[in-house]
Amino acid sequence: MNVILTLILIVAAAVISSFLTAAFIRKNAQSRSSIILREAEEKAENIRKEKLAQAREEILQLKLVNEQEINEKNNNLLRLETKLKQREQQLNLRSEELQKKLKEAEVMRITLTTQLEEVENKEKELEKALRLKTEILEKISGMTQEEAKIQLIETIKEEANNEAMAFVRDIMDEAKITAQNEARKIVVETIQRTAVEHAIENSVSVFNIESEEIKGRIIGREGRNIRTLEALTGVEIIIDDTPDAILLSSFDPIRREIARLSLQKLVTDGRIHPARIEEVVAKTEKQIEQEIIETGKRTVMELGIHGMHPELIRLVGKMKYRSSYGQNLLHHSKEVARLCANMAAELGLNPKKAKRAGLLHDIGKVAENEADLPHALLGMSLAEKYKEKPDVCNAIGSHHEEVEMTTLLAPIVQVCDAISGARPGARREVVEAYMQRLHKLEEMALSYQGVVKTFAIQAGRELRVIVGAEKVSDNDATRISYELSKKIQEEMTYPGQIKITVIRETRAISFAK
Repeated sequence: MNVILTLILIVAAAVISSFLTAAFIRKNAQSRSSIILREAEEKAENIRKEKLAQAREEILQLKLVNEQEINEKNNNLLRLETKLKQREQQLNLRSEELQKKLKEAEVMRITLTTQLEEVENKEKELEKALRLKTEILEKISGMTQEEAKIQLIETIKEEANNEAMAFVRDIMDEAKITAQNEARKIVVETIQRTAVEHAIENSVSVFNIESEEIKGRIIGREGRNIRTLEALTGVEIIIDDTPDAILLSSFDPIRREIARLSLQKLVTDGRIHPARIEEVVAKTEKQIEQEIIETGKRTVMELGIHGMHPELIRLVGKMKYRSSYGQNLLHHSKEVARLCANMAAELGLNPKKAKRAGLLHDIGKVAENEADLPHALLGMSLAEKYKEKPDVCNAIGSHHEEVEMTTLLAPIVQVCDAISGARPGARREVVEAYMQRLHKLEEMALSYQGVVKTFAIQAGRELRVIVGAEKVSDNDATRISYELSKKIQEEMTYPGQIKITVIRETRAISFAK
């Protein structure tokens, strides 16, 4: 029992102690919570005060910004209002000016209307006066107005016929005075018919071979033979798939001839190797040089020219291997020399000097030192160097008008050079360039209004232009012919001259049934 009671007491004491402990703890907790609440309330109050202060500051700042914006808007409104007032004033001024101008225009309109009425009245008065004058004149003359017109036209026709006849008589008198000059022109036209043979020279020579095996021998091992031949002659040798032929290409015809003759000797001999090629080319060069000199000598002997310097004779011989527009230069120079001699004889000048100048006029084209000068000036310098006479030198240098003509020989050489080069068949052009020139001639003529058809005939030396009679008058046809000739001269290059014929035809066709 005591134990149980003790236990009960112990339990009761524990319960009481725990209860007391809990009460103490609760009391402490309440005191702490009250302290925390007070602190929280104080912090909240402080925060509230800070936020209120910040809000007041922000409100003040926003107020300042709004006030500034309002002030700016007010200022803008004031400026706009000022501008509107200014524009209103300007519009008012313009309106006043327009009103004034309208009033002035109305006054002018009234004035012009009045003046027009006065002019109309005066015109009517003038018409009446003219009718009265015409009636009076008809009464005085005894003719009507139409009869007077017919009589006036007849009088004018008669005066025109008289003037035309007087003009014809003047032309006939002038023709009698200039009959000798006309005769000389006829002689020149006759000289144009002088014919000589012309050799056609190209920039390419063709060397024919018997078989394809020879091509391989000409080429040689690893191309040594052909390289040696090209280096020694300065000619490009073209070996392609063309059967039984080799092309020799060079702008120097003498080099091409040396290469052709050398190849011919090598193929005939059968020994083709670099050493043999050098030997054959050297011999061929000497042979060609000797042939050039012999050709020059034969030419001057044939023309009866004496005392010419050997170097000039050599250059004359070189002309055999030079061509111009497909016309052999030596034959051209010989032809010019003969023409110059004939023309000089007809004009009473020295034919020997003229022949000499005609033969040497293109000597500059074969000069060995290719100076940066036109061939006429280069030929003149060569002639002066080798002691030709001044009138001959001037004729050589001025035949293309690079220098002034100072003697009568100069125009003779110039004319004979043009005759020799311009006559049909003397010179040859590349087919494509020739066709392009014909096509361009026809296109130029077709560009004029009223042109129906064009035909380039006589190897491009005459252009026939057919125009529509209903679109082009006689005066327009003459104008087209003149303008077209000028346009061709300015835009095209061609030997000789081109004749432009404009044909205008009117056909009236009807049938009787």
